[in-house]
Amino acid sequence: MPHTEPERAHSPLFTVTADTLIAADFNPRRSKGRGEPRDKPRRTRTRQRTQPAELPGGSYRHLFKTPGTRAFTAGGLLARLPMGMFSVSAILMIAGSRDSYALAGAVVATGLAATALVAPWTARLIDRHGQARVAVPATALALLGGLALSACVHWDAPHWTLFAAYAATATFPNTGGMARARWAHLLRDDPAALHTANSFEQAADELCFMLGPVLAAFLCTTLFPEAGTLIGGLLCMTGVLVLAAQRATEPPPTGRTTAKSPLRAPGFPALLAVFLAMGAIFGSLEVVTIAYADARGHASAAGALLGLQAAGSCAAGLAFGALRLTGPAERRFAWSLAAMTALMALPWLTTTSTTSLFLLAPALLLAGMATAPTMITAMSLLQHRTPKGQLNEGMTLAVTGLLGGIAAGSALGGQLAEHRSLGSLAFAIPVAAAALALLIASAQRPPARTTPEEPPRP
Repeated sequence: MPHTEPERAHSPLFTVTADTLIAADFNPRRSKGRGEPRDKPRRTRTRQRTQPAELPGGSYRHLFKTPGTRAFTAGGLLARLPMGMFSVSAILMIAGSRDSYALAGAVVATGLAATALVAPWTARLIDRHGQARVAVPATALALLGGLALSACVHWDAPHWTLFAAYAATATFPNTGGMARARWAHLLRDDPAALHTANSFEQAADELCFMLGPVLAAFLCTTLFPEAGTLIGGLLCMTGVLVLAAQRATEPPPTGRTTAKSPLRAPGFPALLAVFLAMGAIFGSLEVVTIAYADARGHASAAGALLGLQAAGSCAAGLAFGALRLTGPAERRFAWSLAAMTALMALPWLTTTSTTSLFLLAPALLLAGMATAPTMITAMSLLQHRTPKGQLNEGMTLAVTGLLGGIAAGSALGGQLAEHRSLGSLAFAIPVAAAALALLIASAQRPPARTTPEEPPRP
């Protein structure tokens, strides 16, 4: 009988290697009949782990695929819109009742000073005990302050009651910082998507501060003087309630901690000084633009001019969020501040060569385009330099620095704007403040990073 090769090919193979016997069966697997055990691997009962969804960076659409992000974003926007309404509403309400812009300005300045003192403590409580537990009662307390201010103005109470009532509104939480803290918690493993989220939040800030004053002026002049304060407080309370209800996206509270203030973190004080200088840019540019338009008999055009500046910043922020960024953030920050210094010079050069508001408008639009990218990069650096578990406090300190700079810039810009012969020279204040911010940022050595540098986007 002749030898058949297939029979040999399917026979078992035995071999010996040192002290081990190895057996391999090359016979093909047959399908088992009914009732016979199948050649399947044995299944073991294990608990399936759910992995967090990965968000690709660079697309705003992908940011909102995680459950709860749309809801907390809507609540954050609703709570943030009144932040651009309160100062304008208070000025219109007090000045209309007491016929004194000096009194109205002093009351608002007192409120800013109180916010600078109280806001960091509110943010620290939010970090320790959670957003829902602290933000809701803090907003309710601030809302009572707004109601008290409206009542004091309506019933012609003494001047000192206006200061006390408006100071009570300082407990309003930093809703923008709360929203950014949620993004930082959700996207902690995706730096590219976190950059896009920070860009979106900065654009939202610009949009709210662009629409807030317009809405406040419309409500106070169309309905009744207290309408801006009352409706703004109601919107803020509603937004905070919606934001606080999204517990799934809320960062976990840190509890009581012995951690030191973020002011002692490496590189944080220098960054806070840059925020102070940038606040001087915004404060001086606003006052100088209003005074310049008023001096030429077009005071009503000042709102449109400032709206163009905010619109340029909003558009640039959205575009910046879609870019693929590489390299250290410190270098991008220096380039952003350099671009801001150069673009802020455009309104100054325009007003020194012409008195046309039509030419000033595009100059302000271009100047605004440097604002959002610089703020986005600054917030990214702030997140790197703030100790873990203190992000709300760190962001609120940055906002406090901005408020202090805005107050100083407004005062200096107003002093120069009083002299109409120096009207165009007043536009040099934002340029000088931007150059100072660039000098501070360039003079500091970057601190050692505790987190890896942002990788290039795929």
